[in-house]
Amino acid sequence: QLQLVESGGGLVQPGGSLRLSCAASGFTLDYYALAWFRQAPGKEREGVSCISPSGGSTKYSDSVKGRFTISRDNGKNTVYLQMNSLKPEDTGVYYCAVNNYCSGPTVAWGQGTRVTVSS
Repeated sequence: QLQLVESGGGLVQPGGSLRLSCAASGFTLDYYALAWFRQAPGKEREGVSCISPSGGSTKYSDSVKGRFTISRDNGKNTVYLQMNSLKPEDTGVYYCAVNNYCSGPTVAWGQGTRVTVSS
């Protein structure tokens, strides 16, 4: 079975940090670009970040640039999203995704993990 499972979400205060993880099973991620998306309450899903198969190239949305860092560990078949200096507007459900390449089509989605930034 092919599966992507996110973890690490929760409730944090503004200015706090959180690290999300997405672990894959049933297939290896080595040859795929990996992305994070998020969906705020009442909003459309938006792209947050993407990392190339080797990890040598990354990109971020303007809203998170300088605060979030995407990374991957192909040996663990896992992608991470380190989120620092969190703001209330970062609140939402975060999804990891497997793409053929960054800016290309998504071929698999995780179920999502909720992040709430509130005092």
